[in-house]
Amino acid sequence: VQLVESGGGLAQPGGSLRLSCVASGFTFSRYAMSWGRQAPGKGREWVAWVDGEGANLYYADSVSGRFTISRDNAKNTVYLQIDNLKPEDTGLYFCAKHVGPSTVVNRDYWGQGTQVTVSS
Repeated sequence: VQLVESGGGLAQPGGSLRLSCVASGFTFSRYAMSWGRQAPGKGREWVAWVDGEGANLYYADSVSGRFTISRDNAKNTVYLQIDNLKPEDTGLYFCAKHVGPSTVVNRDYWGQGTQVTVSS
């Protein structure tokens, strides 16, 4: 299993970024996926989740309304659209594979992450 994130970088407050996570080594559509982040000096926070079909979504309250998770099973890719970026969005963003198509909690693989820095 391999998960490779991209799309991070330096962005201004109020801007947008689209993160991508390309998966390989498993049948992508059979597993839920999620995005998490870790800010400097803080613990890991899970921010968005999508089931295997892409029909059901979940967001943490802290990002609801600004983050959008989606997936393209034909491309083995899960995305995280971040709009109206805030400085507190700064951190390492990573995707994770869950152990089943609709499991919410249990994850078994994580990517290395892509850095997002929000600063003017």
